[in-house]
Amino acid sequence: MIKVKKHGVILRPTARDFENKSVFNPGVFQDGENVHIIYRGLNERFISSLGYAKLKGPLKVVERWKEPFLAPKHKYESHGVEDARIVKIKGIFYMTYVVHDGKNALIAYSCGKDLFHLKRGGIISPQMSYDAVGRLFKYSKLKDDYYFFKSYYKDMVARDVLLWDKDGMLFPDKIKRKFVLMHRILPDIQIIYFDKFSRLKEVDYWKEKIKKLSKNVILEGKYGFEARNVGGGCPPVKTDLGWLLIYHGVEPMNKGRIYHAGAALLDLKDPTKTIARLPYPLFSPARKWEKQGHVHNVVFPTGTAIFGSKLYIYYGASDKYVAVASVSLKGLLRELMRNRVKQ
Repeated sequence: MIKVKKHGVILRPTARDFENKSVFNPGVFQDGENVHIIYRGLNERFISSLGYAKLKGPLKVVERWKEPFLAPKHKYESHGVEDARIVKIKGIFYMTYVVHDGKNALIAYSCGKDLFHLKRGGIISPQMSYDAVGRLFKYSKLKDDYYFFKSYYKDMVARDVLLWDKDGMLFPDKIKRKFVLMHRILPDIQIIYFDKFSRLKEVDYWKEKIKKLSKNVILEGKYGFEARNVGGGCPPVKTDLGWLLIYHGVEPMNKGRIYHAGAALLDLKDPTKTIARLPYPLFSPARKWEKQGHVHNVVFPTGTAIFGSKLYIYYGASDKYVAVASVSLKGLLRELMRNRVKQ
C-alpha cells in the first residue's frame, strides 16, 4: 500500500463572523512556490462563505484575509457558497462552487483573468425537479441507486427540491477543444463536454445529457469504502500516464457515514475510460481532527499542489479544519499501475 504522510491541520476556525464554526474543503491554486487557498468558512448560523489564505511552500500560512473572498449575494446562494475548486485554462481562472438556498444545492461558477477579481457566472447545473429528472432516467440504463437518491432527497429535503448536483470542477485543460466539467449526480461521478458556459444554462441541453447519463459516468462505487457513493475531490492532475483523480468515497455505517480519499487514473483523451484505480482508500479518517469535528469521520480532498517529488493533498477534516497530506507522485502512479483496470 502506498504510504501517505499527514502533516496535520493548517487552518482552524477563528472568531470572525463568517468562519467561527468551521473552515474546510479548500479550493487550491498553485503559483510557483505559493499556494492560494480558497476555503469554505461556516458560521454559527450555518451559512457558508469562501475565505482566503496564502501559503509559502506547501504548509506555511503567510496570509489570511479577515473578510470573505466570496460571500452569499443572490437568493440562490442565501445559505451559502461552498467547496470551491479552481483551475486556470489559457490564462483564465475558473472557480466552480456549490450554491445553497436552504433547500437546493447547485453548481455555480466565477471566472476572470485575475484570481482576485472574478466575475460571477451564475448556476451551471440542471435546475430541474427530481420528478422531471426521474422521467428522463428511463432513457438511460441506470442502477437502482439513482432512483433511491431521487426518493431520498424528496423525502428528506422537500417534495419540490431540485436535483442536487455537487462536486463540480473543470479539467485544467480542454479535451478535443472543449471544456470538460466533472460533476456528481448521486451516486456516481459524471462528466460533460461543452463549448461555452451559456450552454449549461439551457434546459434542453441538460435534458439530453440526463437521458444519456450512464454514458457520461467516469467513476462509480466499486469497493467497500465507497459503497454508498463516490464524488469528485481535487481537479484532475495531468500526468504522462493519464489524469490523476483524487476523489472521495463514502462508506455507509449505522453509526454515521465515513468519508475516505481514493485515487484513480483516467485516460488523457477519453476520461470515461479508467486506466487504473486503487482498491483501497488512499487515506481515511484516523487522526483526532479527522474523526471528531462538525461532522465526524471525514477526509474530503479538494485540491493539490506539487513540490519536488511530492503531491500535496489539501482536504477538509471532519468538516471542521483544513488539513494537508502528501504522497510521492511517482510512487502513487506506480502503485496505480499495479492496479490496472481490465478493459
